Amino acid sequence: MLRKLFAVVAAAGVLAAACAAPAAPSVGGVLRVVATHSILGDLVKNVGGDKIALVVLVGAGGDAHTFEPTPQDVAQIAAAGLLFENGLQFEGWLDAAYAASGSAALRVPVSAGIEPLMAAEEHEAGADASHATEAAGADQHHGEPDPHIWQSVSNWIMAAKNVRSALATADPANAEVFSANAEAYIAELQKLDVEIFAQANALPAERRVLFTSHDALGYFAARYGFKVAGAALASFTTEASDPSAAQLAELVQAIKAAGVPAVFTENMHSQQVMDQIAREAGISFARELYTDALGEPGSAGETYLKMMRSNSTVIAAALGR
Repeated sequence: MLRKLFAVVAAAGVLAAACAAPAAPSVGGVLRVVATHSILGDLVKNVGGDKIALVVLVGAGGDAHTFEPTPQDVAQIAAAGLLFENGLQFEGWLDAAYAASGSAALRVPVSAGIEPLMAAEEHEAGADASHATEAAGADQHHGEPDPHIWQSVSNWIMAAKNVRSALATADPANAEVFSANAEAYIAELQKLDVEIFAQANALPAERRVLFTSHDALGYFAARYGFKVAGAALASFTTEASDPSAAQLAELVQAIKAAGVPAVFTENMHSQQVMDQIAREAGISFARELYTDALGEPGSAGETYLKMMRSNSTVIAAALGR
């Protein structure tokens, strides 16, 4: 965290002269918009279309938990008319970067109006393996909000509406375009929601058990009827350290006791720890899920729609064996 603060302070110094004469919040009549991370950027792009000039700070495959803004990132924030953020403490670096930029951009948390899951309620369903998450060595974060709202498609529909409203307010001349784009995209999201429900409902209830690298699938579980048995890192962020050998042994025993059919890794993490857990527990190790970031262009997770379809298919295949 100190390194992040130092980076932001350094960026502020580099930008001091530039921020004395801030850039216009539009370029060529097109609204300058910044989105903090790749999944959110995909949503903003679908609603804003060619009526916005979009910059995404943390791109595909990037980790928004550990991101350190560069002077160029702070300059993009300074030049923006709108700044879309996830909120719920997902972007721990953003307050300092925004302050350093001197930006007048309106900050829009797309999680507004969404009831957040809290740590304690997420793990109630997975109490059988609660000591597994404790064994991972991270401080328990009871009472903290889970920021991974996009893992429930219904939440992302609300986020799309928040984006539409903010864009329409900032650029009333294009409000009808934003509304039409949002309506078309929300229709796609509603279709996706139905598809995921169908895949989940095809699984026996006793096999709808999730164990992942870190706590990223709470909203997915709550929406589609799964139980979260635990996470190797026991954290909403990716900054927790890997479990020790003793902690791994406890995790394996907890997984066996909970009847977890498979473990899942994520595109933000090394597969080594989860592969070891799966081998020692004698269960399946599924291919990676896209949790905190989109995949690279051309991958199965290059857009939100593709990402969620890929995740649902991987989960259904692994738990249905």
